[in-house]
Amino acid sequence: MTHRLIRGGHVLCMDDAGREGVLDIRLRGGVIEEIGPGLAVEDAEVLGAEGCLVTPGLVNTHHHMFQSLTRAVPAGQDALLFGWLKALYPIWGRMTPQDIRLSARLASAELALSGCSMSSDHLYLFPNGARLEDSIEGAGEVGIRFLATRGAMSIGESSGGLPPDALVEDEAAILEDCARVVDAFHDPSEAAMVQVGIAPCSPFSVSRELMRDAAILAREKGVRLHTHLAENEEDIAYSQANFGCRPGQYAQELGWVGDDVWHAHCVKLDSAEIDLFAHTRTGVAHCPCSNCRLGSGIAPVRAMCDAGVPVGLGVDGSASNDAGNLAAEARMALLMARVRDGADAMPAREALAIATRGGAEVLGRGGHLGRLAPGYRADLALWDMSGVEAAGNWDRAALLLAGPMRVRDLFVEGRPVVQAGVLLGVDTRALAQEAAAAVERLANGG
Repeated sequence: MTHRLIRGGHVLCMDDAGREGVLDIRLRGGVIEEIGPGLAVEDAEVLGAEGCLVTPGLVNTHHHMFQSLTRAVPAGQDALLFGWLKALYPIWGRMTPQDIRLSARLASAELALSGCSMSSDHLYLFPNGARLEDSIEGAGEVGIRFLATRGAMSIGESSGGLPPDALVEDEAAILEDCARVVDAFHDPSEAAMVQVGIAPCSPFSVSRELMRDAAILAREKGVRLHTHLAENEEDIAYSQANFGCRPGQYAQELGWVGDDVWHAHCVKLDSAEIDLFAHTRTGVAHCPCSNCRLGSGIAPVRAMCDAGVPVGLGVDGSASNDAGNLAAEARMALLMARVRDGADAMPAREALAIATRGGAEVLGRGGHLGRLAPGYRADLALWDMSGVEAAGNWDRAALLLAGPMRVRDLFVEGRPVVQAGVLLGVDTRALAQEAAAAVERLANGG
């Protein structure tokens, strides 16, 4: 059977031994079969990787893909989190199922071109008949792995919540639909291209009862749990005023800690909460660009990693980033860790490890994704280091310090998704034109 041999790249394995060097990689049947120098060609289709850095595919642990049609909206450009949300809720409420599919396709295309082979997505509003499968279908057209989380909001403005009443749902209906989409779309296998999680939006948009019941349902179904937590000072104040405790304690009381849970942002975790997350192996999706954009602060990532908290990276929604480039996110994580804790706080290889094996662990797939090793799934990215972006670079593996932020080639399950810098199967020019038309309609109230 013909298989693929990637030859002569500088391979950064991200394995426990820290192995790297000029190596060949044999891909067969969706997995990495062999890694080593000078592998036999046999009947392989050979792809030359000379002058390239080869890494595992990057893993995005937090996104709101529907927001890709609302980048740089003027009304929310200079607002903190709560004001930003209030400015954008009315626009999101006008979105159609077609918009949800389009935005997922657009976001997945952008991620793939930045070296991302797997992404989660947090869809927490369903206007005008939209359903979770709209985002699953949109992302599926690009070909990256997808963890679709069924989000929800149930407490509207009239009940003291943040979202408008028109965007909240009945809690019984939320739980019923969560069960439906898990049963319909979740694939628990190692080769899974689509998985489903359960993800009430945040402690300030759902009830205590829904948080508790969602955790119970997720564990009955064997799927992961996700929400936002401790994102900024407003978030902390809301928790203390409404629940009488900090967010970490609230999460613990409702069953929202454990190795099947990951929380987005966690900018304001204190030392006790970090210890709690480390002890329970509760994951964190670190979103440095969004945290900067919304003025939320710099998450204590060095302290989290040192304590043993599983940490991955997330681009967050493209309305609060306003990009979806995971390589650029990894570079920002490196820089912000150094701003907070000093120039030695985050080496380039560690930041890349967080973007690969760290993300895979946070999403529950660390046993078969996020590293280049025999038996792991064949998800890998090739970065051309011969261009002007990396010219003068002394250390190819320090990609995030001096290198391209766009891949030459991306493979997912051994299949090419990006080839020679071109996204396969998607006309990106037509995609951008379709997005522009949708933005014009939304901006005009349609």
